[in-house]
Amino acid sequence: MPRTIRKLATILAADVVGFSKMMDKNEVLTLENLKSCRDLIDPIIGEFGGRIFHTAGDSVIAEFASPVSCVDAAIEFQNILAERNKNVSDESRIVFRVGIHLDDVIIEGDNVFGGGVNIAARLESICEPGCILVSRTVQEKVIKRIKHTIDSLGNSELKNIEGKFEIFHIDPTGESKVKVFENKKVEQDSEIKIAKPRIIVLPFRNLNNIEENDFLVDGIVEDIITELSRINSIEILSRNTAFSFKGKEVDNSHISKEFGVNFITNGSIRSSGNRIRISVELTDSLSGSSIWSERYDRTMEDVFEVQDEIVKKVIIALVGNLEMASLERAKRKPTENLTSYEFLLRGRDFHHKFSKEGVLSAIDMLEKSIEADPNNAQAYAWKACSIGQGLGGGYLKDRFKEENEAIGELKTMIEKAIEIDENDFECNRLLCEINKFFEDFEKSEYYGKKAYEMNPNDPRIVSGYGELMVLTGRAEEGVEMLIKAFELDPVGLGNSNADKRLGDVMFAAYVKGDFQQCLDYDKRVGKKQPIAWASKIASLESLKKSEEKKIEIDKFASTYPEISLKEEIDKLHFQDKNLKEKMKELVN
Repeated sequence: MPRTIRKLATILAADVVGFSKMMDKNEVLTLENLKSCRDLIDPIIGEFGGRIFHTAGDSVIAEFASPVSCVDAAIEFQNILAERNKNVSDESRIVFRVGIHLDDVIIEGDNVFGGGVNIAARLESICEPGCILVSRTVQEKVIKRIKHTIDSLGNSELKNIEGKFEIFHIDPTGESKVKVFENKKVEQDSEIKIAKPRIIVLPFRNLNNIEENDFLVDGIVEDIITELSRINSIEILSRNTAFSFKGKEVDNSHISKEFGVNFITNGSIRSSGNRIRISVELTDSLSGSSIWSERYDRTMEDVFEVQDEIVKKVIIALVGNLEMASLERAKRKPTENLTSYEFLLRGRDFHHKFSKEGVLSAIDMLEKSIEADPNNAQAYAWKACSIGQGLGGGYLKDRFKEENEAIGELKTMIEKAIEIDENDFECNRLLCEINKFFEDFEKSEYYGKKAYEMNPNDPRIVSGYGELMVLTGRAEEGVEMLIKAFELDPVGLGNSNADKRLGDVMFAAYVKGDFQQCLDYDKRVGKKQPIAWASKIASLESLKKSEEKKIEIDKFASTYPEISLKEEIDKLHFQDKNLKEKMKELVN
């Protein structure tokens, strides 16, 4: 009698949610869609080292040598199926659920039997649509090695399986509302005390497993590292350090301890024919939680243009989310324990509230940032900007005896910022804004251009420089810059940010004299700010659309009952004062 062959294996069981009901409704369409999904799933299982040993109807059962590879494969195909479902009709959507268990199994020919298979199938049967359930044996192996949150659902009995099993939930889309599993590494937070957040960009995985693609994969990572290294507010580990991890299993907690890393960026690249897909994720190295992730799909007409576009978009998203994550950490700490950088972030956060309380709190925080680090150039620049905002809003009467005192302090802050670091693009951006406010257009131009040359992909720099062009008689160029700012940052930190950028384009189009372009962009705005509304009303008057103008004036009055359009226009810093007066006439 042949000897029974046993081995340790990770079993993946997957099936389609509501498959029988779909078959009853439309057999032909359901089978076509199932085949389409299997065409996506099966190659991924193979790429991650899995072997499908059983299929029946809508089910797929596969074995993997590695629990990490198995879970990575499940996450990958669940994400790809979710993306597919966004682009097909409701009737063609197919949703899988997945169960994964690591156990001793019996091998007979090409088939696999045993409790490992049964438990994986039971986990799959109680899994939420589009998600993954894993057993404790799998969770223990992958917790430090995958990039998604693993949520504990407690102990549960499984049908026809003796005893209780602790079950863990993974939501590849990141939309799970299950309470997050509290990783004990969070307690180490207090051990890492560096003035700036430190980040490592690990080599991306080449999912094609084709060496010829390595130049693209490695090139994108190197460019991301280079671009991040230009940003003074963060520290980034070198390319050589990052690439020492290429092809190795990565333990986030080890990297965190050894290099003092707060955040880890990793990703993967897959190309197929003329298409390229790049997935990127930013992870908190201490808690193991995902802060931000995104997938980019492009046509690879010119690989280097694709590379530049991906790097540009990743940098914008990374820096924004990196700063948001650092700010949230700063908010959780006692104020007196913050670093200069964290005080700076708090100050900026208050600055953006555009209120008296916000301005005064911003100045307090930025002064603490300077006290903690007298060489923090950005703290001086942001304090100057906050004083400027306070002067414009009339918020500083209790803080300074007279306006000249505030202006003197503002100028001192500007001089100190540029003395410390004349090549900090953030300082140059802020100096462009401050000089614009005081209508010193020559200096504003100098600093705005300098900031743009240093970092032409920062939407704040592009927007500020574009607005300067509009105010100084170069509206044609200004419109292009403001459209570019929106395209670089179409969502930003929320819809209000997008609405502001679109409103800026409306204003620039009005100044340029392209009134129809102003109205066209109005269709894309959610909530218009007063200047965008003034631009629309002035454009309608210029096009002799009196009835529509009257309707818009009434809508504005209803939306902003306490705001005067003329007073808002008066706040604009036109170099040609006739343009301001003309706009005020048109909104009557």
